[in-house]
Amino acid sequence: MSGTRSPGVRPLDPPYLPIAEHGLIGDLRTAALVGTDGRVDWFCAPRFDSPSVFGALLDAERGGHWHLEPDTEIANRQQFYFPDTNILITRMLTEDGMVEVQDFMPVLKERDPAHVQRLVRRVVCVRGHMRMRVAVAPRFDYGRERHHAERTPTGVRFTGGSLTLRLHSDVRLELHDGDASGAFPVSQGETVLFVLEPRPCDEEGASGPERSAAEGAADGAAAGAAPGENPCHQDGDRSEQAEADVLFDATVAFWRKWLRQSTYAGRWREMVHRSALALKLLTHEPTGAVIAAPTAALPEHLGGHRNWDYRYVWIRDAAFSLYALLRLGFTEEAQDFIAWLTRCLDRADDGRLGPLRVMYTIDGAPCTPEQELTHLDGYRDSRPVRIGNQAVRQLQLDIYGELVDSVYLFNKYGGGIAHETWTGLGRILDWLLDNWDAADQGIWETRAGRCHHTYSRLMCWVAVERMIRIANQRGLPADLVRWTRERDAIYRQIMERGWNPERRTFTQRLSESEGETPPALLDASLLLMPMVKFVSPHDPRFRSTLDAITEELVTDSLVFRYDPRMTPDGLDGTEGTFSICSFWWVEALTRTGQTEHARLALEKVFTYANHVGLYAEQIGLTGEHLGNFPQAFTHLALISAATNLDHTLG
Repeated sequence: MSGTRSPGVRPLDPPYLPIAEHGLIGDLRTAALVGTDGRVDWFCAPRFDSPSVFGALLDAERGGHWHLEPDTEIANRQQFYFPDTNILITRMLTEDGMVEVQDFMPVLKERDPAHVQRLVRRVVCVRGHMRMRVAVAPRFDYGRERHHAERTPTGVRFTGGSLTLRLHSDVRLELHDGDASGAFPVSQGETVLFVLEPRPCDEEGASGPERSAAEGAADGAAAGAAPGENPCHQDGDRSEQAEADVLFDATVAFWRKWLRQSTYAGRWREMVHRSALALKLLTHEPTGAVIAAPTAALPEHLGGHRNWDYRYVWIRDAAFSLYALLRLGFTEEAQDFIAWLTRCLDRADDGRLGPLRVMYTIDGAPCTPEQELTHLDGYRDSRPVRIGNQAVRQLQLDIYGELVDSVYLFNKYGGGIAHETWTGLGRILDWLLDNWDAADQGIWETRAGRCHHTYSRLMCWVAVERMIRIANQRGLPADLVRWTRERDAIYRQIMERGWNPERRTFTQRLSESEGETPPALLDASLLLMPMVKFVSPHDPRFRSTLDAITEELVTDSLVFRYDPRMTPDGLDGTEGTFSICSFWWVEALTRTGQTEHARLALEKVFTYANHVGLYAEQIGLTGEHLGNFPQAFTHLALISAATNLDHTLG
């Protein structure tokens, strides 16, 4: 097939849903976005960073999708998560009745070596009766790879060059040029099941093409049965529907058991726990990696060029995520990330970009260079569509502070670091002590060249200061004389060259030399100064910086990261407010004692979550979600802001 839509599959209507009109499901290996109208328009398999097989989010015509909807006018749609889980329910109401589409990717037990990846979609008629239609139109390798479809005794097999999708269903589907579509009636109390299994082509046939999806899936559910006993087949003839019930119940049990580890029981439990569940969905369980977001190339401005691939592990984002999970008591995830990080430290080298890269693949390898998919239109004509990320070639010195701070917190609240981790950190610190005074691209990954960013200096200070703390707490070997000398030099540089006495604010960039006044450019990242204990929140310098940021970068409760008109970043166009910065602002208000202001601001920011409590990277001035979705960085900042304010309020 050519990659265009076949005659048997109707075009998506509307072609693009708002980014916020999606929920997320996943199996701790990959994830899928499900729209409020029953479409799956983003799904990469078998991993987060694999090419998409459903990618209509980036091109409604060429991207591919899987749609389930009533074949009549829909009066109302509702979407929510099954309580305390990552199982998504989409309800569609018509004059004739109401159906639920229950979407989930079964996860039956932690670290399951027998895990079978599958996307389960159950259509349940709650009231009345109606006719449903289904369209499954995969587009392998971002729509670049030809595939063919064929019937099997249990459904349809779609075969691409390196991946096979096996669709199991009792609905007979018609095939048209590589796509499958059909219609079926459903009445009150009835359930229709669809199960999609992605498999590498070299594994296809390993268990036989006739084997039912639910049968294979139920093998994992059997883990709780007696040896040799499968609860789905004890009577030998249980139906696939019954087997799907077992998968549903086992997945509910998995998510609820995981969430019960949370130690948070405060005022904003629902929002905090939804953020924790979202962060868990962005965890690649086999490696311990935490990706920044499951999507690529969603625009920061509709029709603009700021479209990036976030399906990788940013050292910065993952380190903050570890902090958030530790705050809630999820120590196993922290342990897994530290193990992933230690493997990265073992491979560290002292190249021109330093011993660490800004981002890694989920396996801990350097990220692939950026490329453009010119055959895709982009979300609502937002070009270019980029995969890979050019930031892998940038120097961002702040990552060292975020990394060491996360290790410090794990050493304090988690299981404690191993000798190999400390040795690797020591090698990295040796490099940083020689290079902390360099210009870099900074936390916001600007493409206008390197500058001396105040936030980068701040996090270099954090890296050295936390290493000193760890060494003192554990009695570990350390060159404390040198470390202390360099820590103090960084501190003095920030205070002397990062402070504008006329504007009375810390600035985005340092002055060119000692004695000069830095340009009065603001940056929301400086809100973190008291959070990392560089200054007291009551220090007059920070209080006036907070006032300046509130005056210039805050609109109601939404916060811009900086003003691109005043600070050219090498990119065309504008962008929305940064969701993470809004939560940083709330936390800064909290720490400076402005608790009532912080509480109102937090409640306002909560209103910008989508209908299931998820946040994109940015929020536009009219409340639309922009950028990749959902973003781990935002949800970890939500957890930090809410837990700190809750503790302060008592």
